[in-house]
Amino acid sequence: MDLKIPATTQKRIVIIGGGFGGIEIAKRLKRENLQVVLIDKHNYHTFQPLLYQVATGGLEPGSIAYPLRKLMQDIPNGVFRMAEVKNVDTAMQKIHTDIGDLHYDFLIIATGSTTNFFKFPKEASTKMMQMKDIPQALDLRSFILENFEKALITFDEELKEELINIAIVGGGPTGVELAGAIGEMRKTILPKDYPELDFSKMQIHLFESGDRLLGAMHPENSAKSLKYVKDFGVNVWLNTIVTDYDGNQIFLNNGKTVRTDTVIWTAGVKGNPINGFVAEAIVNNRIAIDEHCRVKGYENIFAIGDVAMLVQEKYPKGHPMVAPVAIQQGELVAKNIIRRSKGKEVKPFKYFDKGIMATVGRNKAVLESNGIRMGGFIAWLAWLFVHVLTLIGFRNKIVVTLGWIYNYFTYDRTLRLIIRPFKRKE
Repeated sequence: MDLKIPATTQKRIVIIGGGFGGIEIAKRLKRENLQVVLIDKHNYHTFQPLLYQVATGGLEPGSIAYPLRKLMQDIPNGVFRMAEVKNVDTAMQKIHTDIGDLHYDFLIIATGSTTNFFKFPKEASTKMMQMKDIPQALDLRSFILENFEKALITFDEELKEELINIAIVGGGPTGVELAGAIGEMRKTILPKDYPELDFSKMQIHLFESGDRLLGAMHPENSAKSLKYVKDFGVNVWLNTIVTDYDGNQIFLNNGKTVRTDTVIWTAGVKGNPINGFVAEAIVNNRIAIDEHCRVKGYENIFAIGDVAMLVQEKYPKGHPMVAPVAIQQGELVAKNIIRRSKGKEVKPFKYFDKGIMATVGRNKAVLESNGIRMGGFIAWLAWLFVHVLTLIGFRNKIVVTLGWIYNYFTYDRTLRLIIRPFKRKE
């Protein structure tokens, strides 16, 4: 069955994925003599860098999401379909989805990434919480709050501490930001919500297999982030690998165990390629591309962002899996498609690294860009500004800004709501 799409004599560009890169291409092709078809399994774009704030009650889900159909309203040659792509038939130039098949002239794969549990036992990983999309962030928020409610009514002191303890696996930006946010909540919010609980007994653990936090940053900023996290009373375990989890306690490579009912995995991501390519095209779960972002061996198929693997001298293991890479690759692919249609020479991809930053709670952040490194309040203000600027939609920018201002002056996070109760799979 063919997917129902308006008939056209124009060349058809099919974009799989409504993330940063996918929507960048769609927007840049809106005035071209092309039909742009955007496909995503959700009907909204998610601003993933702020998912942790949804999980900790700082922001509402709608403030970091943007309807893809609203985006397409400004693209007269655009069509959106909510569908899940099963595979691609490169010989027939078709994609197969759960709602039908679709022919393409150009295909862009922008499917992003998914959680990477590495070689962690599958049975144990299903007991851990993830935070890759809005449903998972809401599940995490509900799970943590439900555990506090359970802790209030239990007489078993050991079980009570297990319910309120929280462990985070992975000391990258997401893990550090989440640890800081939870530490801040324990200090200023949770004792007011649950006055009958003794939060001096609540342990927040952050596990990192390397010898420092934020390993992609300069050691100076790593040291600052470690200090900031510890200022919030977080127990930081460096050079420590979590080897197993049974739902009640974490097992570590040093032989120690830590009791907790909540384990949040932020230790890594991997590309999320679609099926249909030869095995040689997939490298470490990412699709191998050339300097023009074309999938190797294909003239009319491109891959961008987290799912793409472009090996260059400066990036022998591929580019970092961050939004700026996806946006810049999306911009290049759109421009090259336009150049190609006009018979012009296409240009190679060159990544302009604007820097990296991470926040660790109120007034605390680290930033480095073009050789400049800083931490503290100024870096925190810069982090706020960049994230508001990058959000899609004027309403979202206003809502997030006002929410942060309210949180800053009231020391409160008003969205501590258990709207959708969550029960972990046993």
